[in-house]
Amino acid sequence: MDKLTLYIGNKNYSSWSFRPWIAMEAAGIPFEEVLTPFDFEAGNPRFKEFSPTGRVPALHHGDVRVWESLSIIEYVAELYPEAGLWPKDRAKRAAARSVSMEMLSGFRAIRNACPMNIRRPKGKIALVDGVMADVLRIETIFRELREQSGGPFLFGSFSAADAMFAPVVNRFDVYDLVTSGDTLSYMAAVKAHPAWRKWEEAARAEPWIVPHDEV
Repeated sequence: MDKLTLYIGNKNYSSWSFRPWIAMEAAGIPFEEVLTPFDFEAGNPRFKEFSPTGRVPALHHGDVRVWESLSIIEYVAELYPEAGLWPKDRAKRAAARSVSMEMLSGFRAIRNACPMNIRRPKGKIALVDGVMADVLRIETIFRELREQSGGPFLFGSFSAADAMFAPVVNRFDVYDLVTSGDTLSYMAAVKAHPAWRKWEEAARAEPWIVPHDEV
């Protein structure tokens, strides 16, 4: 099989890169990582060299090009069905895809107000309208799915759905947005995962600062 190459941006800030990276790393799927840092507020012109949208992430597999986080996860899940990126049960798999799509297409208030920033010291900020509504909906997703699965992750073991929400765990943490014991328990489980720790260690070692994302 041709090797998988995942093109990503800064680990400290790039939430969209984080999603397929942690999904693949946690599932034990072999891939080569190529990191191109953000040099400009809107990204980096070099992204066009490997991504048709000029954005990260992008996946190369032989002649195949895949872009957008969830599409990359779906592609590698088809390549490695034994990796268990999605739940085996059809109903649970549908739920996992539904909440993943909800994350992909929604929650714009928290995404815009609270950029992912692994290195950010924990502290509250003034919140714009809509952020807490997003927080409450996400907390409901976490609570209901973990009640059904028994945890520690959304569907028991770490899955693509957890990968899609991984940047939110960082946002909840560094902007001090939540106090619920259920939510904090889930966050602790995600942050203790070896794949999270590997990404976090690399993010903290990066030299690049993007002022636009330093709230």
